[in-house]
Amino acid sequence: MQDGSALAVSDSEKISGSREKGLNRVLEILEFLHTTQRAIGIGDLAKGVNAPRSTTYTLVRSLVDAGLLEMAGDGNRVYFGKKLYLYGMDYVRGNDLLRRGRQEVDNLSRETGETSELCMLQSGRYTIVHSSPGSRPFRISSATGLQIPLPWTASGRLLLAGLERAAIEGMVSEDDLVLPDGRKLLLDDFIADIAKARVTGHCVTSGLVDAYTKCLAVPVFSAPGKVEATMCLVVPIDTSQERTGSLIGLLRDRAARLSIAG
Repeated sequence: MQDGSALAVSDSEKISGSREKGLNRVLEILEFLHTTQRAIGIGDLAKGVNAPRSTTYTLVRSLVDAGLLEMAGDGNRVYFGKKLYLYGMDYVRGNDLLRRGRQEVDNLSRETGETSELCMLQSGRYTIVHSSPGSRPFRISSATGLQIPLPWTASGRLLLAGLERAAIEGMVSEDDLVLPDGRKLLLDDFIADIAKARVTGHCVTSGLVDAYTKCLAVPVFSAPGKVEATMCLVVPIDTSQERTGSLIGLLRDRAARLSIAG
C-alpha cells in the first residue's frame, strides 16, 4: 500500500509533466507560425504541430487572451500578436550587438546600394535577424526572420567556423545539402569551405540560393575566435571582382566595429 506522501509525489509529478507538455505545445505552435510566416486556421495549425484540435484550440485561446496571438482576417485564422512584437523590441533594446548591428546594416545598404544583412544562428539554423534592401530596381529576396539551410549561404560557412566535424554533421541534414535548383552539395566540400572561410576571414558564394546573386560575408566576433554573427551583402552574380573586393573590405570595416574582439 502506498502512503500519502508517495501519492502526493506522484500527483505532483503528473502536474509537472502536464505543464511541461503544455509548454512544449505552446513552443511548437509559436515555432510553426514562425516557420509558416502567415496566419493559419486552427485545424491546419493542429495538423502542423501534430496535436488534437481541441488541445490546440484551448492553447490558442489562452495565448490570444494573453495578447501573444491574435485572430486574423475573418476570425478563423491565428497569427502572432502585438505583445510578441513589443517583447521583440525589448530584446532589440537589450541586445547591444543587435541594436548596433541594425544601424550598421542600414547604413551599409544606403552607402552601397546593395541588400545588406545581419545574420546569426538560431536553433541551429542560419537566420537573417535584420535586412535592409538595396536601391536596385529589382529586389533581391531577403527578409528579417528568414531561415535558410546553412550550406546554402556564405554566412553559414563562417558561423560554423571552429566547430568539429561531428558538430557540423549534427547541424546539417541531407535535405540541407540540396539546393533550390536540385543540385546537391557534398558534405566534404561544405566542410572544406568552412575551413577556408575561417582562414581567409570572409566567404563568397555564387548561385547557390538562386542563379542571379552572390553573397559576400564576414564574421562578427563576440570573443577571440568566436563568431557571433555575420554581416553580408547580396549582390548580382555578375558583380566585378574589383567591386567584390571593395565590398568585402567595407564589410570587414563595419564588422570590426561590431566585434568585441577578433
